[in-house]
Amino acid sequence: MFAKRLGIDLGTANSVVFAEKQGVVLTEPTVVALNADDYSVLAVGNEAKAMLGKTPENVIANRPLRGGVIASYRVTEALLKYFLNKVVGSSRLFRPEVMISVPAGITSVEQRAVRKAAFAAGAGKVWLIPEPLAAAIGAGLPIHTSAGNMIVNMGGGTSEVAIISLNGMVVYNSVRISGDALNESIISYMRRKHGLLIGEQTAEEIKMTIATALPVEKPKKMEVRGRDSSSGLPRAVAIDSNETVEAMKKPLNGIIAAVKKVLEQTPPELSSDVIDRGMVLSGGTALLNNIDALLTKATGVPAYVAEDALYCVVRGTGEALKNLDVLQRSLRG
Repeated sequence: MFAKRLGIDLGTANSVVFAEKQGVVLTEPTVVALNADDYSVLAVGNEAKAMLGKTPENVIANRPLRGGVIASYRVTEALLKYFLNKVVGSSRLFRPEVMISVPAGITSVEQRAVRKAAFAAGAGKVWLIPEPLAAAIGAGLPIHTSAGNMIVNMGGGTSEVAIISLNGMVVYNSVRISGDALNESIISYMRRKHGLLIGEQTAEEIKMTIATALPVEKPKKMEVRGRDSSSGLPRAVAIDSNETVEAMKKPLNGIIAAVKKVLEQTPPELSSDVIDRGMVLSGGTALLNNIDALLTKATGVPAYVAEDALYCVVRGTGEALKNLDVLQRSLRG
């Protein structure tokens, strides 16, 4: 009863920590910088992200999660230890109880890897909650009722679609296409169309500043700097919002296909609820301009961006800690 209770949205791009009675206490990029010689941790979060693509030979800056799951166990442990120390303190009498969100399609091996990393980082008790369920709770959907609630949670590594009823997922689909895939498609487009080589952070800036999921009448413009693929010299080109529609078409179609697959598998009784209530969008990628209109147009089901979409999952992990007895059967690991 004296242990601190934390909810962690361990995202591919960003990680967020929620503390009971305090709310969101930490938001940092899921990036770790290591010394290449002995693999000791040099920096975590914002400081490490600033090093991406700019490090000398003896420093490695990378993301320990790919597609929402652990790509590097040791680095993930270092990341979790950093979060726990920053929120709870390094010298603690009671180990914190932790609720961590994980992709709905996670395997049992991947679940064990997350739990092992959390225990090694200093957690006392560890629960895992599927991201769509956490997102639905955080978005304020009435998941305890028998009605069907549709959530589309789009983070950095995965897009997860689920129909939730009676505190559990009835149908779900998880695809490793989301914010990172949009960045990669922008990088590929700039190289193919403009002969300009840009990095991940520049692509992220384009996505957040001018990108749109559907063509617009008054597109925004932006100057993009990078390296000319032919001469190797620095160069700048101007692009507008409507170019990003073409650039991101393939990954956006992948997200649409995932949504359609869940709608096709939804029991008829719950389908009528979904048509009445619509689908709720959460996660950082839900903030992409016109993605709600794109999904409405593609499926015929109204789509709405959740309030505070970026923090739906982590708020849901915090709420889940308060309702462990009710949600026990839906938790993982």
